[in-house]
Amino acid sequence: MSRKHFIDGEDAKDLVQDALRGLTVQHPELVLDVANKTVYNSRHDSNECVSVVSGGGAGHEPAHAMLVGNGMLAAAVSGNIFASPGVPQIFQCIQRIHGTAGTIVVLKNYTGDVFHFSLAIEKLRANFGARVEIVVVGDDVAVGRRKGGKVGRRGLAGTVLMHKILGSMAVSRESIEKCMAMAAQVNKGLATMAVSLDHVRIPGQPLSETELQDEIELGMGIHNEPGSMRLRPQPEIKQVVEIVLSRLLDTNDEDRGFVDFSGAEDVVLMINNLGSLSVLELSAITWKIHEHLGRRGIKPSRTYSGTFMTSLNGPGFSVTLLRANAEMLRHLDTATDAPGWPVSVIASRTADPERSISLSSLPLSTGIRNESNKIGPKVDYDLFRQCVMSACQAGIAAVPNITRYDTIVGDGDCGITLQRGCESVLGLLKRDQEGKGETALTHILRIARAVEENMDGTSGAIYGLFVNGLAASIRTMESEKRMGHEQWVRAAHGALFAVQKVTPARSGDRTLMDALEPFIAALTKNGVDAALQAAAQGAESTKGMRPAFGRAVYVNEEGWDQVPDPGAVGIVALVEGLLKNLQ
Repeated sequence: MSRKHFIDGEDAKDLVQDALRGLTVQHPELVLDVANKTVYNSRHDSNECVSVVSGGGAGHEPAHAMLVGNGMLAAAVSGNIFASPGVPQIFQCIQRIHGTAGTIVVLKNYTGDVFHFSLAIEKLRANFGARVEIVVVGDDVAVGRRKGGKVGRRGLAGTVLMHKILGSMAVSRESIEKCMAMAAQVNKGLATMAVSLDHVRIPGQPLSETELQDEIELGMGIHNEPGSMRLRPQPEIKQVVEIVLSRLLDTNDEDRGFVDFSGAEDVVLMINNLGSLSVLELSAITWKIHEHLGRRGIKPSRTYSGTFMTSLNGPGFSVTLLRANAEMLRHLDTATDAPGWPVSVIASRTADPERSISLSSLPLSTGIRNESNKIGPKVDYDLFRQCVMSACQAGIAAVPNITRYDTIVGDGDCGITLQRGCESVLGLLKRDQEGKGETALTHILRIARAVEENMDGTSGAIYGLFVNGLAASIRTMESEKRMGHEQWVRAAHGALFAVQKVTPARSGDRTLMDALEPFIAALTKNGVDAALQAAAQGAESTKGMRPAFGRAVYVNEEGWDQVPDPGAVGIVALVEGLLKNLQ
């Protein structure tokens, strides 16, 4: 397989932006914000129709930008190749397209996407009280329950069927509640598995040594990650199809039998080109799959074959089955002019490249303004500032220990990440010495912004989610009251819930949740002293604990016994500094 690209090396630095420019030149009804790599449907009415938004790394085209159009996505935001877009991009995208009908964000189940989109959504809820819901699609059956664990199944090409169904419901002016109920049904009925002849080379990156010879890889993801197994020598296509379908349909497989298709009212079949299969070969594969399904007593109600969600120019395909019903079929059948859907109805227009890249043609909602200083309770600013500064100072003092622990069970950056966040908040509070007339919401939102701009990685996303969740909870409180112990505890519970919605990590998984969860639980029942003790005990209990998440999963088991979880230790330091002014 050729691993050469026409656009490579230095030329590749603007590849994603140029691809989006090319799309909007062809389809002038689409509007491009090139700085944020975001495409909008200029005709979408966000006050009448739910805004269905998606996004993720580039390299999966036509997903996601080419699925923007009437009857599908209202907007899509792109990262670099195989990399999640950043929080500011996502925030800007949703803020521009959001209206009174609400917004649903559809994601593939990958950690980077889930954390960054969730943080942006929590910011929108905290800043504007926006009704934004999230749907995380996990349709991969290659990674079974045992290996996937709490992280769950990856999101693959089945996500496109979710886009189509929800997009049709939105343009039909269905409520956001009904759309979310349908999304749960679709998610429950999706199963996908991919197979490939080889991996791909990202433009601008050196050649790897992973080229497959006389073998194929089953269970490929869409980010060039390894599959679940290799078959050598390469079997005939009929054997490959049989193996893939057995993974999708075998309900006796306790590890991978995610969807029971027996007795299904309707079954939808999607065969997706991962990037470089010829139309000839893909069509022949489609027939082989259809034939094998017939032998198993399944006659698909709808069959879609084409290029929907690629892995650059991957030489492979994926098979998706959806256990459907009549309502899902009706929404799959409705017309859409999204250029990436194979049965699109494209309006005939004259392209105007300048209009294609002008945001001025996009009607923005006027209902999403920041009025945080008028919302929620006031706060004793001197005490608030003293407590937060004390927490940051304690966090910085703990950095050497956290770094030492993280070099044993991680990649050594947990401490410096916490330090950057604490220093940025300290700097903010030192500059902002007069804030006595402002609401608690205003102060928390400022801290949230400082955290987001200075803390990266997974821990940065979790801290950002927590602080924005805190703000979202405070936003719901009565404005005439002041923030007291009861209000802060309520807000902390809301913030914890915001984090828990995004990550399956809980106490017992060797993460910062081992300190955070018991701290908040004890704060509610037993007060400040007991809460600090519970956090410290939770962090200490991680010593020797088997990790379920993060890089600690991959280190030598001896490291687990030597030190506690660095993230949990960071939480203890912060709450110790925070609470010492309240005892």
